[in-house]
Amino acid sequence: MAKKRRRPQNRSRNRPAFTATRTADRPPAGPVNAPQDADPDVTQSTQPTARPPRQPASPTRRPPSGPQRTRSEKKELARAEREAARRRIARAQRRRQLAWIVAITIVVAAGVFFFTNRDDQDTSSAALPGELTTEAPWDANAAKSAERATALGLPAEGTTMHEHADVEVFVHGSKEPIPQDVGISAAGEIQSIHTHDDTGLVHLESSQSREFTLGEFFGVWGVRFTPSCLGAHCNEGDNRLQVFVDGEEVTGNLQDVQLDDQTVIVVAYGTPSELPDPIPSSFDFSSINP
Repeated sequence: MAKKRRRPQNRSRNRPAFTATRTADRPPAGPVNAPQDADPDVTQSTQPTARPPRQPASPTRRPPSGPQRTRSEKKELARAEREAARRRIARAQRRRQLAWIVAITIVVAAGVFFFTNRDDQDTSSAALPGELTTEAPWDANAAKSAERATALGLPAEGTTMHEHADVEVFVHGSKEPIPQDVGISAAGEIQSIHTHDDTGLVHLESSQSREFTLGEFFGVWGVRFTPSCLGAHCNEGDNRLQVFVDGEEVTGNLQDVQLDDQTVIVVAYGTPSELPDPIPSSFDFSSINP
């Protein structure tokens, strides 16, 4: 037997009418101000916390590195810096110049000391054949006079030139004789510079007319003669070699003193107190035989 189908009841009839009431009692969506007598704890917990408005970010500025200068002050500072640089360069240049001056002075002083204080064992020219480096007195030493004259480049003896000079030698205040026959060998060979006696009269009899020097005379004689040595007597301490012409001291190279006609030449070695006083400056040339 078929079952009866129940008719659904209209439930809306018996449902309470809550819809309108609930809709009317619902609070508004926006924030509602709490009543004056509301609980502060409840109000703070239910209401959202308002954030303060953001301040606009200010642009970052670098602090000034130093006091600001005007244009004229900058120009003056640059000028002062340039002037300081120039002074530094000038001081460096002066120091370099002073260093060069000191170095040159030392070199010159060393050279002067060397040439004025050496014992002069070396001569200004090569040793001549048979040259004497012994102490005074010295003999005529004529055996190798021809070889020495050739080494000196002297002209042969002759009559083209015939002049005379007086040469006197002093060692430690004592007059040393210039022997006879200087420049005249035992075989009779005569050089253009020679002596015939021991008076100191030097004959210049040459096949050529030319200048002869004191150095050439001592070269023919064969006695070492340099700017600071005579034989074995060399400059040392207060002992000095000096040459005087007609009473006047020679300041140049002693070897280059010229044997001019009728001149008086004094060669002295020793201390200043041992010099002859007065220095001989005259000779009787009228006694010479033609």
